[in-house]
Amino acid sequence: MAGRLYIPALAWRNLLPQLVVEETPITGTNLAPRQPLPLIRLEAGRPRLGRAFWGLTPPWLKVLDHAPHCARAESLESRAMFRDAFAARRCLVPVGGVYVWRPMARAKQPYLVTRADRGPLLLAALWCRFHTTLTDYNDSLALITVPSNELLAPLTDRLPAVIERDTATRWLDPQMPLAEARQQLTPAATELLGAFPVSREVNDPGNQEASCAYPIGPMLRRTSQQET
Repeated sequence: MAGRLYIPALAWRNLLPQLVVEETPITGTNLAPRQPLPLIRLEAGRPRLGRAFWGLTPPWLKVLDHAPHCARAESLESRAMFRDAFAARRCLVPVGGVYVWRPMARAKQPYLVTRADRGPLLLAALWCRFHTTLTDYNDSLALITVPSNELLAPLTDRLPAVIERDTATRWLDPQMPLAEARQQLTPAATELLGAFPVSREVNDPGNQEASCAYPIGPMLRRTSQQET
């Protein structure tokens, strides 16, 4: 499950064609749930970079601590919490990587999952809006998770779904049939992602030092030439 994100300064306007960027993007070395995240959603037919609270908070939610920061792809249409958002309010969260913790004999070892080429990742997500007054509102989101691929399964059983750049605008379109949206929620290709161990400094969500994201060992990765 994704409980911590690495979001460095990215080439924001190059993430998607015609992306509108009108505010300072959110960045952070070690971002945890219950914090704002950058998100991309479709507005007036164009993708726009904004921000939202990490933890889906529909208007009827009574306890903020119950706001889910992740949604399993398998339950998007069966759970009322996610059903409407999956149909009409899909978004993307641009990141540099996702932290996971590998079970070890004595203590869990944190890893940073990134693209193998260290480029940005566009993570599938849902968003909702809660109006506090007629004009004021709060936006929130949850990442959509899928089973990990064969390469990364020893590190974690689930990861956020990755949406490729060439299908990203289509993913954002609420007119896209749900069957087509579901087809995009699959484990990432083994050649796409890699992971390297990082310092246990990342265990503290208050630690935002750049060193949290530095590799302390080689990247676990697979190339198309390797045998599966």
